[in-house]
Amino acid sequence: MNLAKANRVLIIRLSSLGDIILTTPVLRAIKKKHPQLKIDFLCFKNFADVLNQNPNISSLITYNKKDNLLDLTKLLRQNEYDFIFDLHNNFRTNKILRVLKIPFHQYKKPNLAKFMLVNFKINLIKKIIPITDRYILGFNDIELDEGSAEIFIPENIMPQLSRNSEKHIAFCPGSKHFTKMWPKEYFIQLGNMLTAMGFKIVLLGGSSDRQICQEIYTQIAGSINLSNDDNLHLIAANLKECLVTVCNDSGMMHTSYSVGTPVISFFGSTVKELGFYPYKTKNLILENNSLNCRPCSHIGKNKCPKKHFKCMRDLTPELVIDDITQFINQQSN
Repeated sequence: MNLAKANRVLIIRLSSLGDIILTTPVLRAIKKKHPQLKIDFLCFKNFADVLNQNPNISSLITYNKKDNLLDLTKLLRQNEYDFIFDLHNNFRTNKILRVLKIPFHQYKKPNLAKFMLVNFKINLIKKIIPITDRYILGFNDIELDEGSAEIFIPENIMPQLSRNSEKHIAFCPGSKHFTKMWPKEYFIQLGNMLTAMGFKIVLLGGSSDRQICQEIYTQIAGSINLSNDDNLHLIAANLKECLVTVCNDSGMMHTSYSVGTPVISFFGSTVKELGFYPYKTKNLILENNSLNCRPCSHIGKNKCPKKHFKCMRDLTPELVIDDITQFINQQSN
């Protein structure tokens, strides 16, 4: 598709938080190359805050899983798109494309490579390619810049922290899947170690993280619990005021570096080869490379298939503290 001749295009990525954040370098690159182009974006409503302040899109269209898909396609047809870029490629987006009958390009998922890696530990992925670099393949004349992902925070959203007053370190201990979560007691132990060094721990996350954030908060002296009911812009504003974020392979990881805060991430059941790792940013990934059972999933599981959970259990605070403090001190200097 020659975008120089296009007037309006639609980009689709329905979910999830990190996946949508990782589309933002693509949006920026398209707009730089074709400033005249109207770019609409379609995602699930609960992820709207990722993009509703993004200056590179003309219109954000949101959709709920329970909504009538036919009503959505009627709305999309009225917009008279020249082309559709489907960066999700699932049964819903396939149905949308079939109904609209508009020229399109679909993101090609490396399904075979992921299947072989997860199920048989056969690595067909010769080069680790970030998911954003895979997204851009459908845009023939577009080149990504050296910038990272980005979330734009409204001017009326003020952080509850001040970077100048304390050495804040964000802890984002939550994740949708158990096997992607560093143990709660490890976060508590690490938090107390860092507090003894003069840092202040800030617990952050959304509604699904409120309980674990509260439990950790009560066990770390002087910590602050700023988890909330999914106010992503406020979470992002607070993350921006922190030296670093300590987190799991989660949406909060992507949220952190999208506002310029370096991340220290624990990778358990997932690995960098799957493509969803910090994009063009300062980061430290901590993982147990001695196991032959990783990865056991490309998205995470609700329990360890081997029942030992060594991918996370073996990453004790005593083992990782030196790497963590060295990384933090590098950001402080």
